[in-house]
Amino acid sequence: MKRFTQLFCELDETNRTNDKVAALEKYFRDAPREDAAWALRFLTGRLLQRCVTARQLRDWTAAESGLPAWLVDECYDAVGDFGETMALLFPDSGLGTVIPLARLVHERLLPLPQLPEGARRDLLVRTWRDLNSAQRFVWNKLITGSFRIGVARTLVIRALAGAAGVEQAVMAHRVMGSWEPTGAGFLQLIEGANEAEIARPYPFFLASPIETKLSPGQHPGEVLGEIGEWQAEWKWDGIRAQLIRRGGAVMIWSRGDDMVTDAFPEIAEAAQSLPDGTVLDGELLAWRGDAPLPFGQLQRRLGRKKVAPKVRAEFPIAFLGYDLLEIDRRDLRSEPLRERRAKLERVLAETAARGLLRPAPSPPDRPDETPLLALFERPEPAPASGFPLRLSPVLEGKSWDALAILQADARARGVEGVMLKRLDSGYGVGRQRGDWWKWKINPLVIDAVLIYAQRGHGRRASLYTDYTFGLWEGGELVPVAKAYSGLSDDEIKEVDHFVRHNTIEQFGPVRVVKPELVFELAFEGIQQSTRHRAGLAVRFPRMNRWRRDKKPPDADSLDALRALIPVSGAPASISPKANATSMVDLESDAEANS
Repeated sequence: MKRFTQLFCELDETNRTNDKVAALEKYFRDAPREDAAWALRFLTGRLLQRCVTARQLRDWTAAESGLPAWLVDECYDAVGDFGETMALLFPDSGLGTVIPLARLVHERLLPLPQLPEGARRDLLVRTWRDLNSAQRFVWNKLITGSFRIGVARTLVIRALAGAAGVEQAVMAHRVMGSWEPTGAGFLQLIEGANEAEIARPYPFFLASPIETKLSPGQHPGEVLGEIGEWQAEWKWDGIRAQLIRRGGAVMIWSRGDDMVTDAFPEIAEAAQSLPDGTVLDGELLAWRGDAPLPFGQLQRRLGRKKVAPKVRAEFPIAFLGYDLLEIDRRDLRSEPLRERRAKLERVLAETAARGLLRPAPSPPDRPDETPLLALFERPEPAPASGFPLRLSPVLEGKSWDALAILQADARARGVEGVMLKRLDSGYGVGRQRGDWWKWKINPLVIDAVLIYAQRGHGRRASLYTDYTFGLWEGGELVPVAKAYSGLSDDEIKEVDHFVRHNTIEQFGPVRVVKPELVFELAFEGIQQSTRHRAGLAVRFPRMNRWRRDKKPPDADSLDALRALIPVSGAPASISPKANATSMVDLESDAEANS
């Protein structure tokens, strides 16, 4: 634990990338293998389940420190991090433990969830007494499931690759998938054993926002060259995933390194018809007919181990594949996109030709659309548990101006914009600028009034940076969104000063402020919600700009926000009105998608 805490402190105290990589690489080389395995798990975001509630931790900290609970709350309000607050309030021996990280995990962390409350408290208090303040801080991060540090996953993998003496892309692939946090498991990662594990996905290739390459008012065509060098697709508003069919089994991995097969059994069932040794990259979406459903409906499927038939029927799912990473157990990532795409279409077409599916009549052509090359469906209505496995369409791209019209129409179709992929690009690792770009639609915006404020966390603990905004309804401001990003450091300081001098009431850490400041909020989507007082929920709200030119009465109403909800409650059709050059439909639920 002493060595891992030292690593944590070294990473937390520097902003220099090379220093962080050097500290990580040294740790992976020098630490005992089992300790290094658990450290790798925690550093790559694979945390253990939260063992205790925040109230229990507060009460036990108060009891052991001799402080009243309200004062512990005040300390937390000042510090901004509960794990750090507990570490500072607990009496400190200053010595710390020499118990190895792996032993501490096995003997004290893993048993916690199974213990009755009294025994759980005794074990936690004993551990707190064995640790010094810095070690206690790290331990508290682990037991609360909030272990976060300013190190990107890619840096951790880069350091591990350096310690193993292999390329970063090779190590990224090894770390993906299932591996045990044991000495043997760590050795397998270092030496490359079990490279052919059937469940292991590939590292995801990520696109960069095209806006970072453009000057104000500049068109993508002005910097990307001839449109014929690029493949355009919809940017789906779903969950990025890899669909793996190997060894007779099907696995679905999300980009967050979670195996989500159990939550989408209909996709796994449909994927059994794919050739063995196939890996698709694509998107999981709530889908009905020819259009995606709102993201909120997809969320109803997440985290489930068993999905009832009623849920499957109420929230239908599709997997839209847009890349082929492996076929016949052969890695295709180094091949150009145009070749991978052709093979992807061929794989699905051959599946249909084997008699599993039959072609359906193509929809009539329209002058402004490219006809569909292929469309397949089940010959008979499938049971309600079946749902589609589809090929994501390629958009017609005769000119950048024509593509810009489609991009502007994206929100009406329930998508986030357009993806631009260079046709001669390989499938890389992580975010590599140049070959894949995302051309997102402009966010929805609305003017709202600041009504509540809270202090931030971590380095922002001394400033009021977390804000709640309201819109007008019947002469009062109704809370509609919380946001904490989008302002400059100087603007944050200015708002913090306003909050401190214009507080009307205070409820715990929340300050009610005079409704005087107006901000333009940007967000990606909106839907009705029974969980919120306003009856609406917005996705990814952030402060777009401070509207110093507006007074509170000039802010928008709830009716203005409601007007942004799609009239039908579902987006417009994606297919065949998407100018697709190819689509293969492996639908398992013909009735639900007619």
